[in-house]
Amino acid sequence: MASQNLPPVLTSPRTRALGLCALPVLALFAVAAFVPLPFTLESPGATADTLGTYDGAQVLTITGTPLRQTSGQLRVVTVNATPPQQRNSLWDSLAAWGDSKRAVVPTEEVFPQSDPEKADQVTLQQMAQSQDSATLAALNYLHLSPDQVGVQVRLGDIGGPSGGQMLALGIIDKIAGDGRGGELTGGRDVAGTGTIDADGRVGQVGGIPLKTQAARQDGATVFLLPRSECAQGKVNTPDGLQLIPVDTLADSVAALQALNSGGAVPHC
Repeated sequence: MASQNLPPVLTSPRTRALGLCALPVLALFAVAAFVPLPFTLESPGATADTLGTYDGAQVLTITGTPLRQTSGQLRVVTVNATPPQQRNSLWDSLAAWGDSKRAVVPTEEVFPQSDPEKADQVTLQQMAQSQDSATLAALNYLHLSPDQVGVQVRLGDIGGPSGGQMLALGIIDKIAGDGRGGELTGGRDVAGTGTIDADGRVGQVGGIPLKTQAARQDGATVFLLPRSECAQGKVNTPDGLQLIPVDTLADSVAALQALNSGGAVPHC
């Protein structure tokens, strides 16, 4: 078979120019894909039952008053976050953006303190303040004096203020139950989040969609959250998890009482 001489492929000056221009753009994109970005990646974290143990220690130790036996759970819920010193690449961030079980958040929003040790200190201080507020809120609700009742909280390395509501409910359940002779949980696995002050006001927190997933993964069927964050609560809500919005500690107790008695329960 006779060979054929094919004509040379000709490219226009414009095509060659576009090709030359594309090379630095592609190189820039390739470099950017691996350059660390100031974002923190979050995912569902651990939960801790305030009525039980966490990390080998009893979460709530209460003295100075008789205590009740409990069988349900009242779970503090956490979010895992990459540490402030870790800078995630564009690929890491894009992968997390496309995953409903992860979130991408500016690092400065999660860790106002860029120093890792200071960031840990801040979150632990917030938890200590939250524990004090939760104790006062619960004892105020029960009309008990902190001079007579002692409360010690052990939550290991869990930090931040968002566990306040559930700690207060744990104290109430251990001391008084639902106030009607039964358990506040009704034997259910209840989780929730929200800051609390000494007057029992429940404040908003972040990471609600990830916290609902963490709660459901650990068996919770009820989730208490600040009313102002209902919209966030409905983002990718896991099947089998009932959202109950509240504004105060009294709201939370009343909602759980209604749940136990078959009454009307608030919903998002």
